[in-house]
Amino acid sequence: MRAADHTGMTLRRPSPRPYVLATFGVAALSMLWYLVYAVFGLGPSVFAYFGSPLASATGAVAVLGLLRWVPLAPAAVTFWRLILVLEATVAFGRGVQAVLAVLAYPDKPSVPAFVSAFTAAGLVAAIAAICLVPLGDISRAERRKRLLDRAIAFFGCATLLWFASLGPLVNAHEQWPLRTKLMVGLALLMSALGISRVAYVPGGPVDRVAVRLVASSGLATAVYAMLAAHAGHQVSTFGQAVLLPLGPVAITLAVGRQWRYSGAEQRREAWLPYLAVLAVDIPLVITVFGPMGWPGRIVVLLAVFVTLLASLRHLLAYRENRRLIAAQQEAQVQLRWDATHDSLTSLANRSLFHDRLGLALECGPATVVLVDLDDFKTVNDSLGHEIGDDLLRAVADGLGAAVGGDGLVARQAGDEFAVLIDDPKVQAEDVVSRIGAVLGSSLSEHRLLMHASAGLATAPAGTAVDSLMRDADTALFAAKQRGKDNWVRFTPGMERPVVADAQLGAELRRGLENGEFRVVYQPLVDLHLRQVIGVEALVRWQHPTRGVISPADFIPVAERTGLIVPLGRFVLRETCRQAAAWLAEFGPEVLQKAGPNVSVRQLHDPDFVDDVRAALADSGLPGELLVLELTESAVLRGQQVSQTLHELHDMGVRLALDDFGTGESSLSLLRAFPASIVKLDKSFVDGIEFDEEGTPEANARQAVARAVIQLAGALDLDTVAEGIENEEQAARLQRLGYSLGQGFHLAEPMTPAEVGAMMAGQRQLDAA
Repeated sequence: MRAADHTGMTLRRPSPRPYVLATFGVAALSMLWYLVYAVFGLGPSVFAYFGSPLASATGAVAVLGLLRWVPLAPAAVTFWRLILVLEATVAFGRGVQAVLAVLAYPDKPSVPAFVSAFTAAGLVAAIAAICLVPLGDISRAERRKRLLDRAIAFFGCATLLWFASLGPLVNAHEQWPLRTKLMVGLALLMSALGISRVAYVPGGPVDRVAVRLVASSGLATAVYAMLAAHAGHQVSTFGQAVLLPLGPVAITLAVGRQWRYSGAEQRREAWLPYLAVLAVDIPLVITVFGPMGWPGRIVVLLAVFVTLLASLRHLLAYRENRRLIAAQQEAQVQLRWDATHDSLTSLANRSLFHDRLGLALECGPATVVLVDLDDFKTVNDSLGHEIGDDLLRAVADGLGAAVGGDGLVARQAGDEFAVLIDDPKVQAEDVVSRIGAVLGSSLSEHRLLMHASAGLATAPAGTAVDSLMRDADTALFAAKQRGKDNWVRFTPGMERPVVADAQLGAELRRGLENGEFRVVYQPLVDLHLRQVIGVEALVRWQHPTRGVISPADFIPVAERTGLIVPLGRFVLRETCRQAAAWLAEFGPEVLQKAGPNVSVRQLHDPDFVDDVRAALADSGLPGELLVLELTESAVLRGQQVSQTLHELHDMGVRLALDDFGTGESSLSLLRAFPASIVKLDKSFVDGIEFDEEGTPEANARQAVARAVIQLAGALDLDTVAEGIENEEQAARLQRLGYSLGQGFHLAEPMTPAEVGAMMAGQRQLDAA
């Protein structure tokens, strides 16, 4: 901390160490002189009178330095000004006494009354300083209890000090002047008041240890008086040279404490009344062994013993209460922490984040960044929840390091995190860039690489919390729509597609309840015989007001809302029912495969296997005729999905790998995945009809198509070519070895009645 002098220049605040060393040095020199004087008898004894005034003078300089260099509260300034009066008056009074001792040498030194008046005035100032120390803001009931505790402590200390010092001085055989007894009494009063009062000051402008040191400075006078009461004036040299300089030393140490005082709350020392009881018992026990009969002594000793036991009992109860209170406070702190922080990552939770966001929006603009991990569910499903939790903790640490002091990081739910930025100087885009860099590196002890999508939204002061969070969520949704590892800042109007998407989700639920969905079937054709041997089930939505809604529009909404599970269940049951009806009508030779598509969400549904089993049982369709079509991305979803697929395979249900050849692990999938059918993706069929001497792209497509049919043949798998648009493609695929095909050239998606008519005509043709 710095202070300014009268010229306006900034000065560095010095250390209190020089003042402390100077006072200690004066006291040490005075003690060293006494040691030489006592051992060798060198020098006049009047030199003993110079230690105390010189030490008090350095103590006064220390207090002046404190008042000059340290910013103090008004109450603290008043306290230390009164202590400055104490040190200044003592230094002046005892300095005059030292001068008179030299002038009166070798006669006995005498102390004029006005000299004693200076010392007495200083002691009164110190007593006033101690009495004016603020007690803090406490209730009236608590103030009464503290007053009682202080009274016990004061009278206990006063009893012991009277017994050990002032009482013997008053009753000493050698007559002491009244003013001497008065000064000793004031010094003892200052000590008793300070010791009893300071223990009940929980904190404030004056350091409690400093007050105690000021109070203990009077004990030097008390010890001097106790020795003088028993040994008379012959201890005056020892008292003046050794004991009295210790008072200013305590004052200077108090200055050092106040110099470094931070104003922190200090624990109240409730054990002082018990020590006060012990202090009373000490002179009582000593008095017992005076001129008193044995019966009286036994009574007094028993009374002392009982008070000691009672004090011990109360002290133990006090310590137990302190322990219970500390445990309760710790539990309350933990409860407050748990209520506002996430237990897994130790980040702020949703509740604390919303509270802080509300406070930020009351004061000024704020920015919210929502961060959602891409494909985190894949980690959970493939590696397990324990590793997933480790990854979330690593992500939380990474976000905290990336954001630093620029914002508050919170975990919203699952794998979604939020960042609050309320400093206009901080660029949210820079924070997002740092987050992307952290998440783009290997995380956790498993060295996993993650990416995240982020949505940013900024709102001015006064904006509702929910409104800003909704905008950020809209931006996050837009970022995910663009693909993985993207971030988008919210702009007005961006919410309209999201609202439309939410409305479509609500209508989709209503459509399921009202039976607005229909299943159509695209035939699977034998390329050699050009006959239907199976069907792929496709869902259509006949909206009452919008007409037919494309699956490309409502299937993603169904995936995001979870409605794909009941929708897929409907398609599964309807496909099984319709396939069983065709078998009953046309015989088993007209249908070898009935294939509904299965989504990732369905595979994660714990009831999916039971749904398949129930659909087969209710319809009577043989399990080997049901073909569930799955994409490669759905298959690559971890242990749970793999277990589900093997259970279905064990039931006799066949599995088809749709869009084969487009994924990164197509070949390795065939070794672990219990597939029966692979369907060559349409992208390898488009343009395959061109000659091999055509474009490189056409040659590449033919090479892939040839490799897939050869691989499937080696693994004894059926193959289906998707997306056949013309006869040339069908002929080329037939020459490559494909026997089954699907596409608009062969047959478009049809209603059940149209498929039935095709089967009926086919049966008539076979019969002919």
